[in-house]
Amino acid sequence: MFTPKKTEKEVISIRIDNKTLSKIDNLAADIDISRNELINQCIEFALLNLDNNSIKK
Repeated sequence: MFTPKKTEKEVISIRIDNKTLSKIDNLAADIDISRNELINQCIEFALLNLDNNSIKK
């Protein structure tokens, strides 16, 4: 289950597809958190649920 929360961050920059960014912005607005907070939480969720055995090396 995805649960929004606040944590400390380091500033970085990324490039992201416009359509993906639009989806992120809409979802962030729907759940009333910042775009940055949503992206961080999505990355953390993905890393925690990643099956390392499925990664090609």
